[in-house]
Amino acid sequence: MGLTAEDYLQQLQELSPHGPAWPRSAEAVSTRILAALATELARVDARVDNLLEEADPRTATEMLDDWERLFGLPDECLAEASTVAERRARLVQKMVFHGGQSRQFFIEFLAALGYPGVTIDEFRPFRAYSKCNDPLNQNGWRHVWRVRVPQASTEIRFNAISRSNEPLTRFGDPGLGCILAKYKPAHTVLLIAYGED
Repeated sequence: MGLTAEDYLQQLQELSPHGPAWPRSAEAVSTRILAALATELARVDARVDNLLEEADPRTATEMLDDWERLFGLPDECLAEASTVAERRARLVQKMVFHGGQSRQFFIEFLAALGYPGVTIDEFRPFRAYSKCNDPLNQNGWRHVWRVRVPQASTEIRFNAISRSNEPLTRFGDPGLGCILAKYKPAHTVLLIAYGED
């Protein structure tokens, strides 16, 4: 809660010398000069209060672009945020994001992005102590994992306005692939399966 122009005028008059050369009446020239200074000081005081709002990304408006730049937003993997509230929500999500490498982390991460019901398969090579019904995998599958997205795959078909060099059909969600490629463990190979098996 900032000080008003009247509060600043009273403080400036109290700091002024006392005597007949410094009258305190509202019509006096010195009072009008101090009132103009007090108005500006009150305006600056109010802007300082606004700056406190800008220091919190949940309420920032003027500094929102700077906050986004600091945290690498907008993300090239996600569609452009259309509202200020959505931009703030993405910023806060990015700020509190800790990351992880566990299966549960990726399931919860994808659920937060709007992909509920995701399952993850990890492949391991067959060993002497493996179960009899385990699949026989090559050694190259040691660091391969598959994300199964239960939603139907995004299918884009060739149509009359398509270019001649475009594929006839594309499957998948490029945003999901981009996000997972960015946050997956660097030594792993990621596969994405869309729809139900």
